[in-house]
Amino acid sequence: MIGIAFGPVPSRRLGLSLGVNNIPPKICTYSCVYCQLGRTRRMQVERETFFDPERVVEDVRKKMESLQVIDFITFVPDGEPTLDVNIGYEIEKLKDEIAKAKVAVITNASLLWREDVRKDLSKADLVSVKIDSVDETIWRRINRPHGSLRLRKIMEGILDFSKEFDGDLITETMLVKGLNDNPELAEKVAEFVAKLDARAYLAAPIRPPAEEWVLPANKETIEIWREIFSERVEVDCITMPESDAFAYTGNLEGDLLSILAVHPMRESSLRKFLEKANSSWDFIERLIDEGKIEEKEYGSVKFYIRKF
Repeated sequence: MIGIAFGPVPSRRLGLSLGVNNIPPKICTYSCVYCQLGRTRRMQVERETFFDPERVVEDVRKKMESLQVIDFITFVPDGEPTLDVNIGYEIEKLKDEIAKAKVAVITNASLLWREDVRKDLSKADLVSVKIDSVDETIWRRINRPHGSLRLRKIMEGILDFSKEFDGDLITETMLVKGLNDNPELAEKVAEFVAKLDARAYLAAPIRPPAEEWVLPANKETIEIWREIFSERVEVDCITMPESDAFAYTGNLEGDLLSILAVHPMRESSLRKFLEKANSSWDFIERLIDEGKIEEKEYGSVKFYIRKF
């Protein structure tokens, strides 16, 4: 059984992050064209219990026992974390019982129009919200949302949350070439983000996306977006791969499969991970032969991901 807690993994936004995978693969409110975990298998907007919340907390607690210092415990699962109706309780328990790190949630923001979701996320120290577009047509093309969702309502929810939330709020915009990367849209997205007390991040796909045709926006375009944003908000670009500082906690197969279920790894990172575990590439070939992981290529770089 794959653990709910995974990593720690290096995060381009959060430093060293212990992940919490509180959603089974791949249940989400969106099916983004660039998602590194592939197409959504089950689209839903109804919240429910997926795992016993005590198991979630205990799995994180056990993982933390073998760790030194990390920056965040981060809810960043196989799907949309706020679909977990117990996430507020889980955040509260982790903050009460584990004082080593802050708690973050990476959400696509699609359920922030719900008061109960805003209340749950208000317990976190940091929340990252996805804002890939403020144009309805482009939003539907890039994020491919559940049919019941409406962008205007989601944007109103993000605004409401920004007024209520006492922690750190950040936004992330993923720029896909020819889809949501035009400067006119940059003006509109930056104008909306400026209404939030948030730091903005601009990203581009660097891992194998759900759709093979997806390409990252070019460097010149990203720089234009950065300049437009910088006139209104604090902005950073996270278009380079994270470091190779993936943590090994003693269970090679368990550690690796838990990470790869959520976070595809470059071949170079995977080889360094094996070195930490005093293992060889034969181990990876065995996992591929057993159908547990698969190899994908993107931008002439080989990546490895958990196969379900």
